[in-house]
Amino acid sequence: MTRPAVLVFSGLDPSGGAGVAADVQAIAAQGAHALPVVTALTVQDHNWVYDVEPVDACLLTRQARVLAAACRIKAIKVGIPGNRANAEAIASFILRLREDHPALPMVLDPVLASGNGDPLSRGGALAAIGPLLALATVVVPNLAEAQALAGARFPHLLVTGGHASGPSVRNRWHGEGQCRDWEWPRLAGGFHGSGCTLSAAIAGRLALGEPVVQALERAQAYCHGALASSFALGAGQRIPDRSAHPV
Repeated sequence: MTRPAVLVFSGLDPSGGAGVAADVQAIAAQGAHALPVVTALTVQDHNWVYDVEPVDACLLTRQARVLAAACRIKAIKVGIPGNRANAEAIASFILRLREDHPALPMVLDPVLASGNGDPLSRGGALAAIGPLLALATVVVPNLAEAQALAGARFPHLLVTGGHASGPSVRNRWHGEGQCRDWEWPRLAGGFHGSGCTLSAAIAGRLALGEPVVQALERAQAYCHGALASSFALGAGQRIPDRSAHPV
């Protein structure tokens, strides 16, 4: 029995709330398997980011090549690249994979800063993700990130409304000449790694072969459940319980 593999490029969060840890758990909960390649080491807890140290781009590429040679990759998820050099290396690797698999989906979580505004890339976050934007199948920004990306065109864009106000969270999808809204009850408190959870879950659903809109809907339902059953590590943001079963 095999599971579809999702190649993940993401940062290491030692609190276990976001980044690679979140991606691995969320992808596993969809019934897929994550192949995590760490793009950056960070100094952070579940509330604040204090430092980011990008991994060498050559090492990143070597890890990805070994995995691609041994595993059939069904989807890719990209979080923070750490810097421009890593983004360029990831973009080049995706292009090589698509020479044999042109329809290989890539989900981009365009993290421009932490939930509290701390920087997560060296040399400017928007510049760092630049080489990846044109390759993304699905981009999952929050409202502030969507404003920063205004004018860019993507096959599928899911703008999340968690940073807005009101009794519900509205997520809006634009794609294939259509748009659709989903509304979810707003949960009290703040959450660490909610964007990682959602984007990784989408990648996991796409790796299973689901159509994009179905993958978006089921990943949102899973993410909402993970937030609803979140737990505390200490004061501040809560950690999504990603062991919850997907809808």
